[in-house]
Amino acid sequence: MGLEIGIGWLTLIMFGTLLVLLMAGLPLAFVTGGLACVFLFILGDERALNIVPSRIFPLMTNYQLSAIPLFIFMAAMLERAGIINDMFDVIYKVLGGVKGGLAAATILASTVLAAMVGVIGAAVVTMGIIALPAMLNRGYDPKIAMGSIMAGGTLGILIPPSILAIIYAVVAEQSVGELFIGAVIPGLLLSGMYIVYVLVRSFINPQVGPPIPVEERISTAEKIKLLGNMSAPIVLIALVLGVIFSGVATPVEAAGIGTFGAFIVAAIHRKLDWQTVREASLTTLKASAMVIWIMFGATIFVGLYVLEGGQQFVQDSLAATGLGPWGIVILMQVLLVVLGMFLDWVGILLLCVPIFVPIVKALGAAAFGLDDPNDLVLWFGVLYLVNMQMSFLSPPFGYALFYLRGVAPPEIPMTDIFKAALPFLALQIVGLVICMLFPQVVIWLPNIVYGP
Repeated sequence: MGLEIGIGWLTLIMFGTLLVLLMAGLPLAFVTGGLACVFLFILGDERALNIVPSRIFPLMTNYQLSAIPLFIFMAAMLERAGIINDMFDVIYKVLGGVKGGLAAATILASTVLAAMVGVIGAAVVTMGIIALPAMLNRGYDPKIAMGSIMAGGTLGILIPPSILAIIYAVVAEQSVGELFIGAVIPGLLLSGMYIVYVLVRSFINPQVGPPIPVEERISTAEKIKLLGNMSAPIVLIALVLGVIFSGVATPVEAAGIGTFGAFIVAAIHRKLDWQTVREASLTTLKASAMVIWIMFGATIFVGLYVLEGGQQFVQDSLAATGLGPWGIVILMQVLLVVLGMFLDWVGILLLCVPIFVPIVKALGAAAFGLDDPNDLVLWFGVLYLVNMQMSFLSPPFGYALFYLRGVAPPEIPMTDIFKAALPFLALQIVGLVICMLFPQVVIWLPNIVYGP
């Protein structure tokens, strides 16, 4: 029989070791899975190792998760087909004449891009390659230029079809469609706040975001013609989200439709060749494999922790703080923000959500002024997604900061990239507070679509 260790010490040892190994630069997927197996062997006997297949198998056979590779493939196909360059070109020429128009165009393009690409890195890197030189060449303040790229790029976490939302729904045993719809208004709200901020800053000080020169602007007729070029991808996005929201298809079926549509869009843009399909397939394979491995590792790790009584320990610890239901939810958000500075989003989801969601359910919907327990889980899910957006922008390890560092001109120091993120980070905090104080922002649309 294995060792008996008190749950308090076990929490410290398990999560302490995890943190040390991650800071040593080892990959999350193998650290969580490997540690879990080591602790299983120390704490239990050989029979305890049965937890490994029993935790992994339900994930392997989960139908909802098959949407992930499909959405990643759809995004990769559209990216390879050059749709994203075209889209930025269109929005940029339509809005370029406004003060701060290019930064607003970047955020707007990122919002549309988020509806195509459920993965963050792709959006930040792509917009960094296309939009950053365009803005810097026209005299934009680098901080506004970089901030709008990073903030816009993180919208992919929130705006459907978000990969994170799919994994969250699977882990929290919730409807993917409802979570998608619940995230729409908060996503558009944040996108709107970014755009307003950029335009107001540029209006007050035109040096920050000058309009493009008159000779580069185009007539209204040309703008309409340009928008026609974008019709294929926009119809595809509307179709994919439309079938999910109307309930005609599940997210997985919609992902299949989207993947097929991406082939057609690539063909219309004359970019459908073997090279495009091969590169898109490789991107999909790498991204999906990473996500699934992290899920395998983290689910065993958390499974063991819960088995040893970790769930009850966290619940008792939170109760012992003497905070009310609101205090506990705020504390959870703070914990998620802190974790977001060090861990990646899949890891945080799989380590925290299985422990947090039952605690939130136990607090009861009435404590937050909600009538339906399902609304409570949906509301918490969207709070989690908004929170994870912040983790991408928060120094010192926010992923978006490093994605942008990879494509930004070398003369821009890392401190400027950090500073560029801060105003947008503040806007995300405002967005999070709005969603917390007014749960209707989250649950109004799903209640209309699915009925209360």
